[in-house]
Amino acid sequence: MSPIHPILLCGGSGTRLWPLSRKSYPKQFSQLMGEESLFQASARRLSGPGFARPVIITGDPFRFIVTEQLAAIERDPAAILIEPEGRNTAPAVLAAALWMERSDPDALMLVAPSDHVIPDAAAFREAVAAGAPAARSGQIVTFGIRPTRPETGYGYLELKEALGAFDFKPQPLVRFVEKPDAARAADMLEAKNYLWNAGIFLFTARTIIDAFRAHAPGLFEPVSQAVKDSRSDLAFVRLASEPWREAEAISVDYAVMERADNLSVIPYDKGWSDLGGWDAVWHESGPDGEGNVCAGNATAIGCRDTLLRSESARLELVGIGLEDIVAVAMPDAVLVARKSDSQQVKDAVAVLKARRAQQAECFPVDHRPWGWFESLVLGPRFQVKRIVVQPGAALSLQSHHHRSEHWIVVEGTAKVTIDGEVKLVSENQSVYIPLGAVHRMENPGKVPMVLIEVQTGSYLGEDDIIRYEDVYARS
Repeated sequence: MSPIHPILLCGGSGTRLWPLSRKSYPKQFSQLMGEESLFQASARRLSGPGFARPVIITGDPFRFIVTEQLAAIERDPAAILIEPEGRNTAPAVLAAALWMERSDPDALMLVAPSDHVIPDAAAFREAVAAGAPAARSGQIVTFGIRPTRPETGYGYLELKEALGAFDFKPQPLVRFVEKPDAARAADMLEAKNYLWNAGIFLFTARTIIDAFRAHAPGLFEPVSQAVKDSRSDLAFVRLASEPWREAEAISVDYAVMERADNLSVIPYDKGWSDLGGWDAVWHESGPDGEGNVCAGNATAIGCRDTLLRSESARLELVGIGLEDIVAVAMPDAVLVARKSDSQQVKDAVAVLKARRAQQAECFPVDHRPWGWFESLVLGPRFQVKRIVVQPGAALSLQSHHHRSEHWIVVEGTAKVTIDGEVKLVSENQSVYIPLGAVHRMENPGKVPMVLIEVQTGSYLGEDDIIRYEDVYARS
């Protein structure tokens, strides 16, 4: 029997979980529910007997985060497709299907977002296996979650009749239902023939390609051309940008699923959440007897039904006498809201974007293919950063027009090149890089190297970099 090919979608921004999730580092890469990121948990869940190596679809800013996080859990992708820009899920799904069709038109594809929580991985794999025969026979199989509350943040799937036992057996789908208001959601919960739409699909490459041809022909030509003209870049496959821009930005639900007549649903009731807001994080985190969830350096005193998270080791968050409150503290931003209003967080992000606040989209830690850095102090003509370089990694050979730099190694050893001269700089040693000097920093050791960088100059932006060589092929 041919294996199931996981297709992991990980290009979203997750603004409803701001300030932890932002455009530059969205929620799927964060450790929201344990020691692994949601993306890592998804990749691990869709692996093992019966599963092929995953195909990842992501954006250019996240390509090295994807490879780093997969390597950390010892998972090797079959391919990493890079979208030139986000165009919602329909173009991404079609691109993955056309990519799979090259090697096997009947390849069985499991398309899943990479930011969901499914606690019982074994049960979910069992549900997928139960849907495989229908998918191989030409059905588009989706997965519907037993609703536990009148949720207004999810779309629904309507079945012909109410379900008794939740067996993993394909059921005919009547229609997709848009996110309802509270009264309609309560009615659907009572009716017992509605399931939450998990946005997870199982089909063959041939089946979904035929569905796109029939129901979304306008997408077919630009996406096909983007796949045909794709090019290899290191370990990635870059879809061609010009035809990709011509593809409509539309979800796969709107483009295909709501129009197709060959859909089946596998009912699932073993636990699921898309973590679509802080209220969902609170629910999935297992509140204590008083209904409180504390994470990081957070303390609740006399509180009820609260979520308190401190995402900084240097910041203590204390709640006293709070009820129905979400408080999330980052080094550069703090969110305080009623838990019942957490769906409005995306509106706050829109306000911050309109004010051009960098906290709206930029994460305080900037992840790069060689490691990461964070700004500790920023003044009119100086900036202090902490930089962490992974073992064996190297920054590009570069120079700056507007700033000089002073590096102080505080952990490990740095191999530094300045205008052709190479030297090793150990802990408690420093080196100066004059304005305009061509320089590079490398970590020749086997442990992460940490240094403090002091920049001085008239302009300190990250775009003041001229690259001469780069092992990561960045322009």
